[in-house]
Amino acid sequence: MSNRKREDISDWYDLYSDAILKFILLMVRDYQLAEDLTHDTFIKAYKHYDSFKGQSKVKTWLFSVAHHVTIDHLRKRKPLAYLKEILPTPDLESLPEEVIELKEDSKELYEAIGKLKPSYRKVIMLRKIKEFSIKDTCAILNWSESRVKTTLYRALPALEKQLKKGGYSYEESVSKAQRRI
Repeated sequence: MSNRKREDISDWYDLYSDAILKFILLMVRDYQLAEDLTHDTFIKAYKHYDSFKGQSKVKTWLFSVAHHVTIDHLRKRKPLAYLKEILPTPDLESLPEEVIELKEDSKELYEAIGKLKPSYRKVIMLRKIKEFSIKDTCAILNWSESRVKTTLYRALPALEKQLKKGGYSYEESVSKAQRRI
């Protein structure tokens, strides 16, 4: 079993590592980190090889592992470091008030997103913040197209409600974030 396991993982690496690297790179936007997370994906696949029962395609299972490895990594990072990574660096000529406004705009949106249930957070981050297509979001989350659409349809009003609870305008917060993210 051990030789088979090694051979399968090696074959899967040859077949899918480039695609998984590109997938992770889209989420983290850091090539070195994407390489590390790709490596971690195959280590986790090796460790959990016995949990793959063949109920899905190998590629689907590996992408699911990659999604979980990446999300786990992002969760472990400090929120401020994550925000700095996904926000553009302000122009050096920016006035201090503009920098403060940039941080506050993002803070309100991410605090509101953080209060949503996990499925809502994932679909908003992938579709609206990271701008993945519906098809890509389906592949990443291993959801049907109707589930992605329905979850997003329910998540956006929930986000609006959270922003309003915090005294913020949904339209302003989202439009500012979309211009800057």
